[in-house]
Amino acid sequence: MSSMYLERYLEGVENLPLEVQRNFTLMRELDQKKQTLLSEISMMSSRYVSDVKGLSAPQRHKRLAEIQDSYTKARELADEKVQLAVQTYELVDKHIRRLDSDLGRFEAELRKKEAEQGHESAPSQTDAASRKSIEPQRKRSKNSQSSDTTAASGGVPSAAEVLDMPVDPNEPTYCVCHQVSYGEMIGCDNPDCPVEWFHFACVGLSSKPKGKWFCPRCSRDRKKK
Repeated sequence: MSSMYLERYLEGVENLPLEVQRNFTLMRELDQKKQTLLSEISMMSSRYVSDVKGLSAPQRHKRLAEIQDSYTKARELADEKVQLAVQTYELVDKHIRRLDSDLGRFEAELRKKEAEQGHESAPSQTDAASRKSIEPQRKRSKNSQSSDTTAASGGVPSAAEVLDMPVDPNEPTYCVCHQVSYGEMIGCDNPDCPVEWFHFACVGLSSKPKGKWFCPRCSRDRKKK
């Protein structure tokens, strides 16, 4: 049963490394283009400052328009890079959520199977005692260096024990709920936002909004300005 879930999941993530690598390559190319534009803007600005006294009004307007146009293109490249980063995050997060879902179903099926086995006729006390005395001896013979506890359990944690393992305390937390990353999340478009990422449900979203989005705190701060 567990092998079926594993094979299905591995088939689903087979192309994930290539897709992530492609997105990172595109982000690197966009970043290089943006850096080239910023260098050009710096040179154009320096030339404008040195020549401004000798320029006529139409010439100054033309130079400023060229600088502004370059800034607009650089900002578009930066926005495109951010969108690619979000797409990459959502791509990986989708597979993580699928794995969580498969683990949940596997655990439910495991518990159901254990419950069905529990309803079967219980063995007699004599048989149970006999099995308890024979089983540790058989396991110890396979690994004489293991302890009695390890021999009785085989040293392998159950699926329920694995699923009940605590979250890594070093994993960063996000959102107003101060929880780890899970499900669909959205980033605040305020570059100075202290929180940055939020769970959809915590900020009342059911789908990704169009255009720029600001968290409740940053929205309030913007209105005060």
